[in-house]
Amino acid sequence: MSSKYLEPMAVVGTPWWDQLIYLIGEVTLVVLLLMIIVPLIVTAIIFLSIHNRHFYAPRLLKAGLVMSEGMSKAICRFFGLEDQELTAFFIRLHNTLSTTSFGAVPVEERAIFIPQCLRAADCPAHLTPEGLVCRRCGRCEVGENIDRLEEIGYRVWIAPGSTLIKRMFKKYDPKAIIGVGCLMEVKEGIDMCDKAGVVAMGVVTIKDGCVETLVNWPDVYDVALLGTEEKKQAT
Repeated sequence: MSSKYLEPMAVVGTPWWDQLIYLIGEVTLVVLLLMIIVPLIVTAIIFLSIHNRHFYAPRLLKAGLVMSEGMSKAICRFFGLEDQELTAFFIRLHNTLSTTSFGAVPVEERAIFIPQCLRAADCPAHLTPEGLVCRRCGRCEVGENIDRLEEIGYRVWIAPGSTLIKRMFKKYDPKAIIGVGCLMEVKEGIDMCDKAGVVAMGVVTIKDGCVETLVNWPDVYDVALLGTEEKKQAT
């Protein structure tokens, strides 16, 4: 047999080789332990935070949730916390951590995306490349609230889907956004903004579905007015 084939085989069984295999085994064991321990710690902090209505180690908690979301969800589900409750918890946590950064962005550089499901079933609005254009027909509360939000300084879009949001990001380059929608829509929007480096705040609708959903508009303004003179005067 050629010596060029024997040389690699000669390494196997040497002290150096044994040490390498031992090291790989140790690293693998540590990684596996972290994959179990981190989600357990995250889950414990989640339950403690929910029970006491206070976020403990919020930045560490968010990082842990992002790193171990799948495993954390499984453990939370095992202990009786549904996926929807965990998603709602994540959104509240994210909003808490983003409040200061959001309030520091000038209103003129902020945007709000409203889901089309908030409009009336017989809404006469027509679709354009920049989303649905409200006709201010008075059949729902969307029109009057768009007017007020635009008076504050916001760009407001009625979004039929995430494609429009991505397109408006590229065209107008907002530095901060408010996303209104159901739990999953808001969560997906937050994740998208995090990747794009855009400050995001989420407001979850109080009624789900694809038609005539509802949002608590005071919740929207609680976020929209952050960092504005109106908010400062109110506090």
